[in-house]
Amino acid sequence: MNHFIFDARTAIDQFPGIGRYVRSLTPALMAQLRPDEQLTLLTNPAGKATWDASHSSTGHARPSQEVAVSSSPFSLKQQWRIPLLLKRLRSGEPNLYHSPYYVMPYRTGQPTVLTFYDTIPLRYPQSIPMKGRLFYRLATTLALRAASRVVTISEAARSDLTRSFRVPLSCVTITPLAAGSHFRPQSNAEVDRTRNKFGLPTHFILYVGINKPHKNLPALIDAYAQLSAHNAPPLVIAGAWDQRYPQPRQRSEHHQLGDAVRFLGPVNEADLPALYSASTMFVFPSLYEGFGLPVLEAMACGTPVACSNASSLTEVSGEAARLFNPHSVTEIKDAIADLLEDAPQRARRSEQGLAQAHSFSWQATAAATLQCYRDLLAMGS
Repeated sequence: MNHFIFDARTAIDQFPGIGRYVRSLTPALMAQLRPDEQLTLLTNPAGKATWDASHSSTGHARPSQEVAVSSSPFSLKQQWRIPLLLKRLRSGEPNLYHSPYYVMPYRTGQPTVLTFYDTIPLRYPQSIPMKGRLFYRLATTLALRAASRVVTISEAARSDLTRSFRVPLSCVTITPLAAGSHFRPQSNAEVDRTRNKFGLPTHFILYVGINKPHKNLPALIDAYAQLSAHNAPPLVIAGAWDQRYPQPRQRSEHHQLGDAVRFLGPVNEADLPALYSASTMFVFPSLYEGFGLPVLEAMACGTPVACSNASSLTEVSGEAARLFNPHSVTEIKDAIADLLEDAPQRARRSEQGLAQAHSFSWQATAAATLQCYRDLLAMGS
């Protein structure tokens, strides 16, 4: 029996993006295991309140088990505790270890798969202190040396990986992400509830994401400032807020936009589908993304999208989004105005977006991931 060991310790609030990857991929892996395959999840006891892997299993999943690990990914103790645990779990069966995070045990003693997402610390060093950048490069280098195979989330991410760390293309498999099944067009009642909860008008422009420099929010606000004089609906910015980067609020104050730009802060996962569905359009001006999941989530909710043509975003959006150059404030402004003023185009892009979002699925991601596992064990390396 092939034994796959998936390190799910990052499925906690401290790792919002990686945690979502783990929580979404795990049940899809369980559902596609063959009779001669077993999945073991290494879980963080402190994360139980956030996620219980047993609740992710589907009714037709193959048997799996959880093993609680008290060492966090940042603990030095994991460097010997996890390899010892992996050795105990082997039981004479072919074992494979998969880490979704580059901070991991670096001598696992068995075939190892690593998930790689992006090179933001290298591309946008101003977003991370010097110590953080040095740690990222060292930890990523060690993780790549430990990995027998790397899975990454887009062609753009694979290109960045091979260029920045000289990893052979033959060692990298692309497994794109997908919007969760709860991202779909919402009922009028749910949309009204969400509008009332956040005090939003009937029409508004939406952005969802953090405020880090590579997200390019100052340029978005500069572009919106040129539109606001023409009675554009409010710009709503939702997502986690990093206090180190106050520039978006400062740009809004500079333009004296007042309530025309609304900063909602973090939004509960349960409210996101209705927030997307309630918006007139979604705009995503990012300079760089390993994937760009909010674009796909908005499309899955039937929301017309205008987004950057940078990095992976053209892969994710396909022909469905109104694309623009994120380095040009004028192009951002023109793309927003184009969608706002053209109702037939919004309807067309909404339909195209739904089809584009449906072309990605966690089932396909899991199938590609499992094939990577099987190929690696079949090679015995």
